[in-house]
Amino acid sequence: MANTTILLREDIDALGGRGEIVKVKAGYARNYLLPQGLATLATKGNVKQIEQERTALLKRASEEKATAELQKEQMGVIEVAFERKAGDGGQLFGSVTSMDVADALKAKGYEIDRRKIVLRDPIKETGEYTVNVKLHREVTLQVPVKVTAEGGEVADEKTEKKTRKAKGEAEEAPAEAAAPATEAATDAEAVASESNDA
Repeated sequence: MANTTILLREDIDALGGRGEIVKVKAGYARNYLLPQGLATLATKGNVKQIEQERTALLKRASEEKATAELQKEQMGVIEVAFERKAGDGGQLFGSVTSMDVADALKAKGYEIDRRKIVLRDPIKETGEYTVNVKLHREVTLQVPVKVTAEGGEVADEKTEKKTRKAKGEAEEAPAEAAAPATEAATDAEAVASESNDA
């Protein structure tokens, strides 16, 4: 397969950062990167233009990185919490997605693109999690995420009390049921011994 040399205009995961000159398959460049404006062909004829563009892109990338680091510093103490309907064992009815995390951050005054929130799978159980937010290719913020059942921990305590109470009643019931049976057995033995005496 033929390769072609390109200058990246945007950060592309697994390929490189903005301003880097990389080799890719010609078809990938021709069919995707170039039409989307994500890259420019780097040929001998446009070396000067490429160098100027590369310098501008690298400058912009370093400014964006500095901005991202500043934003990370500002957001350093932020955490988000969600209350969701949950069943036994903390299993959620539904889930918490990257969109939910983005909305929660927006409510706190931070507009973050949901695609920058790294959440492999939606959160489907109550608990405490850490979600990575990619503010820049080289700057990642870890945001603590707490997911509780509706009503919070109080609801869990009530459920536990109900469960304990139900278990207690269940344990008492067999004991009470066993008592009449024991009395009946004792009466039967008494009748049997009387008949033997007679």
